[in-house]
Amino acid sequence: MRRLDSRSADFQSQLAALLAFETSQDPDVDARVAAILDDVKARGDTAVVEYTQRFDGVAAQTMAGLELTQAELKAAFERLPDVQRDALVAAAERVRKYHEHQKMASWQYTDEDGTVLGQQVTALDRVGIYVPGGKASYPSSVLMNAIPAHVAGVAEIIMVVPTPRGERNDLVLAAAFVAGVSRAFCIGGAQAVGALAFGTQTVPAVDKITGPGNAYVAAAKRRVFGIVGIDMVAGPSEILVICDGTTDPDWIAMDLFSQAEHDEIAQAILLCPDENFIGQVAASIEKLLPSMPRQEIIRASLTDRGALITVKDLHEACKIANYIAPEHLELSIATPEVYLPELHHAGAIFIGKFTSESLGDYCAGPNHVLPTARTARFASPLGVYDFQKRTSIIQVSEAGSQKLGRIASTLAHGEGLTAHARSAEYRLKD
Repeated sequence: MRRLDSRSADFQSQLAALLAFETSQDPDVDARVAAILDDVKARGDTAVVEYTQRFDGVAAQTMAGLELTQAELKAAFERLPDVQRDALVAAAERVRKYHEHQKMASWQYTDEDGTVLGQQVTALDRVGIYVPGGKASYPSSVLMNAIPAHVAGVAEIIMVVPTPRGERNDLVLAAAFVAGVSRAFCIGGAQAVGALAFGTQTVPAVDKITGPGNAYVAAAKRRVFGIVGIDMVAGPSEILVICDGTTDPDWIAMDLFSQAEHDEIAQAILLCPDENFIGQVAASIEKLLPSMPRQEIIRASLTDRGALITVKDLHEACKIANYIAPEHLELSIATPEVYLPELHHAGAIFIGKFTSESLGDYCAGPNHVLPTARTARFASPLGVYDFQKRTSIIQVSEAGSQKLGRIASTLAHGEGLTAHARSAEYRLKD
């Protein structure tokens, strides 16, 4: 795992190189995705079934064989061991409770002339949630996507999840039952995104698609944006830890592993002013890595994209963190409240040494669908607000039309839009 020092003359260029990740679409992937989407749009169910057979090795001959019934979702929930069932329910309750605080409400006010202005908040009618099912299964993603939609008031939630070789994960299906998914299909990839965006004979078209996926899913979401809404185009998982050297180095090492184990291109970085402690963390990494089932993935991630960075002090660490704008930021220091106001760009901040990032992934309550690849500079976590939309309300009184009509007329003539001006002028009394 590389070691960097913020005091080095070329540190900024080294950091930029470390963070560099090509997020533009691979032309070959994009071309294949475009062809799949066109085919799904043209042939519907038939195309989706054929691609699912080809890419996932599933034997189903019709969409009926790829749809999961509510009875199947409930049966999966009931098959779980008590400890898993209880954990799933407890996590769902915490996620729901947190997101209840995010609901936006309609509002309005009345001008002195009687004109009423306001904003009406309504839920989307139908959304699609994409749940990854390749290298691992993610029941937590079901909860994090479906529950905010329910809290927002979405009437219908359609889940798609790939099931390679027909292997269905009971925890994922149980999570769909707990989260109140309306319909679920065992399909994935670009064909699933196309089915949700365009609709097929069986899969209803949705208004928005949320949830992460592989490069083909990301390319498909890019292409259908505008036909439907999307949450974001997710990049590799990231964790940035700021530590003052007072946390157990084994804890920090494992926290870095927690994101590195997702993928070889995931990123894990430590910022610390104590060079001796950084050495301890490096030793902990070498000690603990052989015990990890996904050690090869972790090692590749840490070697290719990870870093242990010595900083001048914690204030500088905060400045570097703001530049990195990580998906997950752990503030593992003795007095986090001192430094929290300095941190402006992160998908989620985990405060104090007892707050491991993994708690946020599963059960703390806030959403784990977070901006990546420095997009936390301008983007936010998935939430209830992603499943609600705002409509402006304007009710102009007769008195108000006299004042506003003159203003609008002046500006419209200035823009050369005569019909706009006259539309306002027709309401004027003189």
